[in-house]
Amino acid sequence: MAGRWFDEWQVGDTIAHDLRRTVTETDNLLFSTMTHNPQPLHLDAEAAAASEFGRILVNGTFTFALMVGLSVGDTTLGTLVANLGYDKVVMPAPVFIGDTLRASSEVVEIRPSRSRPGQGIVTWRHRLHNQRDELVCECLRSALLRARPAA
Repeated sequence: MAGRWFDEWQVGDTIAHDLRRTVTETDNLLFSTMTHNPQPLHLDAEAAAASEFGRILVNGTFTFALMVGLSVGDTTLGTLVANLGYDKVVMPAPVFIGDTLRASSEVVEIRPSRSRPGQGIVTWRHRLHNQRDELVCECLRSALLRARPAA
């Protein structure tokens, strides 16, 4: 198990996740079509070329999902009860096909569950950067985790 138990986290804990991902045209095409998103900026090279960006933009919900996915192995794998919510999602810079993305996570809040003994809520600030060190996505993620089982 790679994730941490609730009681192993502290406010300020920061992880630079080792997994990275170069976004491909196939990633963007499949995600956009699987989610029924017909936005020409994601799918139509000619329309995207005529935009202010000059090329296809990667679907923002793919970018967000990838950021969270890159974090799971180090944060909640094997300890998660449920994701409770995502707040303050921002995408301050575009992502393009061929960008290589890396994620980091910082614990910003911890509290024991009032209704579930042996569980607690951890809130992380997830950040996603491209190969140029530009912040391309950020959010707060709250998750309910199990505490370490009694020995």
